[in-house]
Amino acid sequence: TTTSLYISSSDIQAKLKAQMTKLQERDRNSRAISPDELVVVYEDEHIAVVNKPSGVLTVPGKEDNPSMNKVAFDRFGCESNRMDKMVVHRLGMDTSGLVVFARTNAALRELNSLFRTRKFTRKYEALVCGHVTNDNGVIDLPLMRDYECPPYMRVSTEEHQLALIGLDPVEVGKKILQSPKPSTTEFEVITREDLNGKDVTRLALTSISGRTHQLNVHCAAIGHPIVGDAVYGYGGEAAANGGLEQPSLPKDRASEDLQKEIAESILGKPMCVHAKSISFEHPITREKLSFECAAPF
Repeated sequence: TTTSLYISSSDIQAKLKAQMTKLQERDRNSRAISPDELVVVYEDEHIAVVNKPSGVLTVPGKEDNPSMNKVAFDRFGCESNRMDKMVVHRLGMDTSGLVVFARTNAALRELNSLFRTRKFTRKYEALVCGHVTNDNGVIDLPLMRDYECPPYMRVSTEEHQLALIGLDPVEVGKKILQSPKPSTTEFEVITREDLNGKDVTRLALTSISGRTHQLNVHCAAIGHPIVGDAVYGYGGEAAANGGLEQPSLPKDRASEDLQKEIAESILGKPMCVHAKSISFEHPITREKLSFECAAPF
């Protein structure tokens, strides 16, 4: 199918408004956990590293939903006495794994600088649909906001970029009109498994560029969406296959039937992606730190 090069600002606005309402409703389902339930991987006077479970927001958002930020603030406190001044990075609500919080203003400044200059190394573990043939590889596909399914992401194509010409950023928002973001993900097969009798692959993923939803879009774009991904996977709210057409997908892609069977077999269960390890230089002592926690799937 060929995408129309004529899109209306009002259509984008309407879709975005409807989807943001749904996302706000979803955020309200963020699970509340107590400070005693918090799994602390590391803490000192400047930073804390915790293991976030799936189903919990990293930050509360405008509606003050339950979040890891609030629990970390209640458990550790911080120099500024403002919980938003602890936030260095985020994981999606459905992603589990390691999150770093700052406890002092100096630590916050330095950690923000480390993230901006990509001096954090984060590795993820994921189950994806189907058996990935190559033992390792690099996914190098630029990403853009998807005006057809806002506010989600998709692989950028020339056709979709051309469709944005002439749109007013005041009407559709600047993010929709941003230039394509170069995005690179490294993957390595850990094991090829079966889940409820269906073929899946356990991958180690390294997000080199750290774009929004990068791992989800890249896995979908090579024909192996993340198991349990209700947005970029089978029947999801974002464009299928990361926005790519079927003929351009690899030969080893998971069939639509297999994706459907896997989705039905794990209905209601968390998405299978986990921030497994994180390495960085301590913001104050400059000690090299590295932390790891096992995936819950």
